[in-house]
Amino acid sequence: MDGVTDFAFRSIVKKHGQPDLIWTEFVSVEALCRGAAPELMSQFDYDATQQPIIAQVFGQTPEYFYLVALMLAELGFAGVDINMGCPAKTVAQSGSGAALIAKPDLVQAIIKQTQQAVEDWANGKSLSDCEKVNHKLLRALEEQKAFWQIQKVQRKLLPVSVKTRLGIKKNELQSWLPTLLATKPDLITIHGRTLKQGYSGQADWQALTTAGKMIKDFDENIQFFANGDVKNYEDALAKAELSGADGIMIGRASFGNPFVFLPEAKRRQLTNSKNLFAVAIEHAKLFEEHNLARGRDKFFSMRKHLAWYIKAIPGAAQLRTQLVKTNSASEVEQILANYQTKDD
Repeated sequence: MDGVTDFAFRSIVKKHGQPDLIWTEFVSVEALCRGAAPELMSQFDYDATQQPIIAQVFGQTPEYFYLVALMLAELGFAGVDINMGCPAKTVAQSGSGAALIAKPDLVQAIIKQTQQAVEDWANGKSLSDCEKVNHKLLRALEEQKAFWQIQKVQRKLLPVSVKTRLGIKKNELQSWLPTLLATKPDLITIHGRTLKQGYSGQADWQALTTAGKMIKDFDENIQFFANGDVKNYEDALAKAELSGADGIMIGRASFGNPFVFLPEAKRRQLTNSKNLFAVAIEHAKLFEEHNLARGRDKFFSMRKHLAWYIKAIPGAAQLRTQLVKTNSASEVEQILANYQTKDD
């Protein structure tokens, strides 16, 4: 989720929700390989508390996927995820994300190049061994390793996964899924909507159930994750049983609600205004600290998270009006303290 699942968000969700796996924001392999790596590398920031974490990338240039996969392995990620499901116009209209569903040959080339890269990494190859690598990418990699004190990463075969959708305008699983299965990725995650739907309408869990059966009939070793309109932990369990999925991905339901991954009794205990305020302040402080450490001082992208945290409390509209104008964690803390005082 570009612009949402940044370092601070992932840290908060992992600490308070304890999901089994988390993903980075997706990053363009073209941008990384063509000179923008110094500006984009911080999107791959993580610390030990976030492991296991999977790096997510998108694009349409197979040789760039190879280079970036080598780089990600060198950074110690637990896996490489190829986004072939994003419906955003800026992504799909460029031929990436869910638009790749219409390009089966290119899809297979991308997956195979990524798989080759992680195999070559396991066998001793590094990004610096490759020819025609943009010097900015190499420099950004070394700076990233130095910033996070990444010294020696165990060489092992990393899993390669694909995240996608049912089709372009309609359910195309019968023709689309075999394209992916032929390359035998380690994991396939499917969102139960088409590219055309975006996030409108309802996710089709009947189609996801069909997808799960197709995957397991082809190869039981390929993991299947399902995604779409999952509300909470109990809903995830029910939909996993329905679809035969090995895992369930929760996205939008986690916005302002890191407890969504926990069983109901624990959620009820934690989901109250006092605790949500404390988590919102913790999130704002972490966001600010991380941005300053990275040489940035913009706070505005934190504001949407603040609005999500308070969306269900009494007087949310008025409080949101104040929070979306904040420029620092201290301002957030003061506004929430004043609200609590009035409430008391």
